Amino acid sequence: MTLALIGEDFVRALLQGTPPGTVYALIGLGFVLTYKTSGVFNLAFGAQAYISAAMFFKARQEWGWGIVPAVVLSVFVIAPAIGLTLERLIFRNLRTASAVSKLVIAIGLSVALPALFELIADYKPVAGRTPTGIVPDGSSVFYDPTGVYPFSRDELAQIIVAGVGVILLGAMFRFTSMGLAMRGVVESPRMTELAGIPADRVSALAWAISSIFAGMAGVLIAPRLNTLISNDFFTLMVLAMAAAAVGRLVSLPGAFFGGMGLGWFIAVFNTYLPRWADDHTWLEPFKDNLTPSLPFVVLFGILVFWPAIRRAVDAADPLSGVDPPPPALAATTRHPLLTLQTRIFGVCFLGLVGWLGFTQADVRWIALLSTATVLSIIYLSITVITGFAGQISLCQGAFAAIGAFTVFQLVDRYDMSALTAALIGAAIAAVVGAIVALPVLKLGGVWLAIATLAFAFFFDAVIVKFSWVGGGESALFSGTQVPRPVIGPFDFGESDRAFLALAVIVLVIVSVAVIQLREGTIGQSLRALRSSEVAAESIGISPARARIVAFAVSAFIAGLGGAFLAMLEGDVNYPKNFSPVAAMFWLVLVVSLSARTVEGAIQAGAAFALFSPVILEGSFLEWLPYFNEDNLPGIFPISAKWRFVLFGLTAIQFARHPEGMLEFGKRRATQKRNDRYYARDAERAAAPEAAT
Repeated sequence: MTLALIGEDFVRALLQGTPPGTVYALIGLGFVLTYKTSGVFNLAFGAQAYISAAMFFKARQEWGWGIVPAVVLSVFVIAPAIGLTLERLIFRNLRTASAVSKLVIAIGLSVALPALFELIADYKPVAGRTPTGIVPDGSSVFYDPTGVYPFSRDELAQIIVAGVGVILLGAMFRFTSMGLAMRGVVESPRMTELAGIPADRVSALAWAISSIFAGMAGVLIAPRLNTLISNDFFTLMVLAMAAAAVGRLVSLPGAFFGGMGLGWFIAVFNTYLPRWADDHTWLEPFKDNLTPSLPFVVLFGILVFWPAIRRAVDAADPLSGVDPPPPALAATTRHPLLTLQTRIFGVCFLGLVGWLGFTQADVRWIALLSTATVLSIIYLSITVITGFAGQISLCQGAFAAIGAFTVFQLVDRYDMSALTAALIGAAIAAVVGAIVALPVLKLGGVWLAIATLAFAFFFDAVIVKFSWVGGGESALFSGTQVPRPVIGPFDFGESDRAFLALAVIVLVIVSVAVIQLREGTIGQSLRALRSSEVAAESIGISPARARIVAFAVSAFIAGLGGAFLAMLEGDVNYPKNFSPVAAMFWLVLVVSLSARTVEGAIQAGAAFALFSPVILEGSFLEWLPYFNEDNLPGIFPISAKWRFVLFGLTAIQFARHPEGMLEFGKRRATQKRNDRYYARDAERAAAPEAAT
């Protein structure tokens, strides 16, 4: 191949990568704008883009509207309305909250908003039908000014909108008083209000502008997709995180050129690698496996190897030091008599539930109880990494999938015992967890969450496709058969009740181990690191070692739970059980209830498994004397999407009560009873003195 042809291909690749690069730049600008003005890394950006794209599609295709009114409705009415609502009802009250709290709430919104929109707008995700763009005949009319690569009208619209957007935003921040006020609000809303700047109004305007960018990005990118489902837009948002990372979440030009560079790099890579692989067979695995994961690899590499990212700190209010420290767990402040009563009640309640489950429940309820038990094991991994270590890990689904795939592979290939394979899978997950922790030790807060999310999507796009992991494409789609364990004379595959008993035993063992970890040296070290890393290092605690251990233990528990979930269902069922989006919902559920306690993880598992059949399907009414399946009210069954809406929105309470809603309720009830018990003790102690 001549140098002229190589140069022409290079230019063609740059031109081909420009349109997607402009979309990445638009999303990156939205990330930076929100973070610069509110300190929120808005992981719900993809959900907002999806809502605008779906609304534009509905107005154009179903209602027959023209392009202009459809754009006005979806981008300039609904998008800023969503942003203003989020700012007014949620994030305005979270200015002084930690970056982790804001991130958890944004994750909850990314789960809740798409489901809420689909319920309100009666919208059903579109598959196999390419949406139209914002210009007439956008996908069928092309222009080739260079004679190398023809641009469609949709692609030219993407380029023009992105260029105008970055110019207008840059001018606003540099030359207007509103831009200066926005920068001041994110530094400290309290101090800017002392200077006479209305922080509420400034923040609301920033959220409205950012949401317009989200809406416009969604409408522009929709013609490049063959479907209109929320998961595709979330994946697109993860791709564009590399652009925001180049700008370190604070530089608008950095985010713009980061997005453009990402589009160019991917296009050049996809142009030359297939040709090199044809000439050099050893490059064939890279072409097949690295190409779909290239954006995630780029994102992970930027976070790990760019020194500016490691030196970056989360946005924080300088006056946040006056805020009180997080409260202690209710269990550590209870009166001894109240602790005894609580334990007796817990044993009696669990005994009653166990008796009903093992003697009265039918096959359906046995399956639901087993699911709740197994999910509780997985959720305990979040208790360790988030509740104890204070780190947001978004790759717990990948660790759980490692345990599930290991059981499948070892049993299928080597006829190994399922229980032994589950333990080996948990050990492999622990090793992978420690390896993942090594390069991200210097990252914290938002950056650690982004890095683990990039690893989760890399695992999803590449690792599961290998035959020695997921069994290849055919196994992923046709099913991966996983048997239940056999221990001596006990075959846990013959009876659902027997497998439930085994799962309960494993849950008890893991729960006791987690409690011992919390009360032991590792737990105390993690608690010290959460309070002050500098102070912890001064007394000899190694942050690196403690966090590697936390990641490894958390991954081991997730892998063990994932193995048992595969054995329960008889199938790995990766897309449904272990996808990155599903794992994000796990985190939202656990931290909303209680991430620092074992009972919080167990209650989260029960809520996930039982909420839909008991509440949304109306089964609780069947327990009443005059109700049965034939006379349930017409509102049942309620759509299962409400589970994502309700549990996603409960994450809002995390900023107000970082210990979780259940732990907050326990502490409030404990305080009242403690006052009563301690008052009684004081009266008893004073009685002999009064008599004397």
